[in-house]
Amino acid sequence: MFDGRRIIALVPARGGSKGLPGKNIRELAGRPLLAWSIEAARQSRYVDHVAVSTDSREIADIAELEGVPVPFLRPARLATDEASSFDALIHALDWYDGKATYFDLVIWLQPTSPLRTATDIDGAIELFFEREAESIVSVCETDHHPWWSNVLPADGNMSGFLRREVLNSNRQDLPRHYRLNGALYLGATDFLRKQHSFFGDATYAYIMPKERSIDIDDLFDFSLAEFLLLKN
Repeated sequence: MFDGRRIIALVPARGGSKGLPGKNIRELAGRPLLAWSIEAARQSRYVDHVAVSTDSREIADIAELEGVPVPFLRPARLATDEASSFDALIHALDWYDGKATYFDLVIWLQPTSPLRTATDIDGAIELFFEREAESIVSVCETDHHPWWSNVLPADGNMSGFLRREVLNSNRQDLPRHYRLNGALYLGATDFLRKQHSFFGDATYAYIMPKERSIDIDDLFDFSLAEFLLLKN
């Protein structure tokens, strides 16, 4: 709880995954992948309740072994590749509302960001109140400046590939650019229900370092995340 507001952390963990089958429960540095997000949420100073939204009984069993009860399973219509993850978020909030359990803020913690910490979660919550925000979305600095990128025509001709202000510029002289890193999304529940998105006029960025911004999509990402976890 922060400033009298009740906060729920939701960890979404579908059973299916095309990029890396079974990734949410795949062992990462000795623990199932989703366990790292559960632990970070449980270590938060402000999160009142941690829940896992899943369609898989196997994932639910593992979450419960990690100390998080899973009182409901996500319906099949919210477990397909085409299903909106935001609909799964609203489904979870509706379930708790039906049990007369209400939360003022929800933080969405994807298991594919295992290096995000409780300090990041608490920092995002503190920023929410400091900025009087409606939502907070985590970002990190881009690995490669977007001004060094462009589309190519079929023949590969690079005429006009770089904008004029980039030519002969040093990397450190270019303005910093940031990207979504997928680690955390935080919003007021009334705003999320109305907006059906984490983005609005009062959305602010929580900036994270690149070393905690790994978003696992394939085996390379998985191996990199494991290397960083074991190193630390």
